[in-house]
Amino acid sequence: MAGSLAVVGLQWGDEGKGKIVDVLSEDCDYCVRFNGGANAGHTVILNNGKEFVFHLLPTGLLRENVKGIIGNGVVLDPEQFFAEIEQLNTVGVDVSNRLFVSERTHIVLPFHKTLDGAKEALDATPIGTTKRGIGLAYADKASRSGLRAADLVEASRNSSFARKRLLSSIKEKSALFSAYRLGTINESELLDWLHRYGQMLRPFVTDTATLLRKALASRKKVLFEGAQGALLDIDFGTYPFVTSSQTGVWGISAGTGVPLRRAVKVLGVLKAYTTRVGEGPFPTEESGEIGKRLRAVGGEFGATTARPRRCGWLDLVAAKYASLLNGVDGLIITKMDVLTGMSPLKVAVAYEIDGKRTDTFPTLISDFETLKPLYEELDGWDEPINSARRLNALPKEARQYLRFIERYLGTPIEMVSVGMGRDAIIRTKGKQN
Repeated sequence: MAGSLAVVGLQWGDEGKGKIVDVLSEDCDYCVRFNGGANAGHTVILNNGKEFVFHLLPTGLLRENVKGIIGNGVVLDPEQFFAEIEQLNTVGVDVSNRLFVSERTHIVLPFHKTLDGAKEALDATPIGTTKRGIGLAYADKASRSGLRAADLVEASRNSSFARKRLLSSIKEKSALFSAYRLGTINESELLDWLHRYGQMLRPFVTDTATLLRKALASRKKVLFEGAQGALLDIDFGTYPFVTSSQTGVWGISAGTGVPLRRAVKVLGVLKAYTTRVGEGPFPTEESGEIGKRLRAVGGEFGATTARPRRCGWLDLVAAKYASLLNGVDGLIITKMDVLTGMSPLKVAVAYEIDGKRTDTFPTLISDFETLKPLYEELDGWDEPINSARRLNALPKEARQYLRFIERYLGTPIEMVSVGMGRDAIIRTKGKQN
């Protein structure tokens, strides 16, 4: 697995992983999604200004030399899958013979999305989901009542087994439809949906675990693309305000069928400030003018939902927790340019909980209710940095900000994003000037 990379988010998602995966994919053979579903929003802006937003497909597909794999840890929405393929086709990007879906990938069915929206609307303590049916598809997977890509393909051949499983699921979900006053599930329409998308999906479905193992044995370079961020992980995030999948490197083996016995270089993506979409704890949130400025300058609106993101100062306590969990080898800092013109800059270096100082990220949601972030202040800079392509081209204060992050996390910074375009990147050697 020499030369393979994993890109993971160290915050609550929206760290700018899409751009970073696109940049790194230039030198890779495979790009692999191993978790999540169409609740992801990975945005890439090409040098000509054209914007792509990937919710489900591996971002590396924009590079014609890259093969894309959707692993078994993903839940696949066929409608979104083919909509994104069509989006790429319209600009001349052909994914024929280079996009593969694991036969074990679970399927997001239409009633998952309907129920997701209804549950979120009626829940007394809503999580803030994207209403894409992701959590309910994972719930069916865990309860052993879901349909996989292989089942969908079989259903297109009028498989009695797949039909029987679907009818059993319809019976269960009909009770929920009734409870939420959603009417009834149209069995005939759903069977037609299964048959149609099963036929369409058939050319893409394969044993991707074997495909990946062979590629790695041949020393192909594989880029594992994480969706969401470590603080949204189902096990290690701010539960219950989390997503429904494993978002860190620990999700790679489970989400691809590839054992990580040999080293994969882990790159952690960290925005120069912090954002969050939806409900849940956010220690460094700024709801006043600072938050509004970060949102406006950073364009902080969800790529999947268009909801305005909550914004605040960089939280290094949370980032260190996420970095240690993932065993991060190198850092990639994004959206540094957004901080231009702000001074002083605050960085959370510890918390105060019930009057006691701690640098430990809490497990209990109740601890966040009394938590107070403890900040250090750093000087800001006024000079635009979008055109910088070397570290020493950055203002002294920007380099000091990066050095502070690097020292606190004990991990070298390898790349810094200073703008939206593909080329707005500073590549470092892991040492700040």
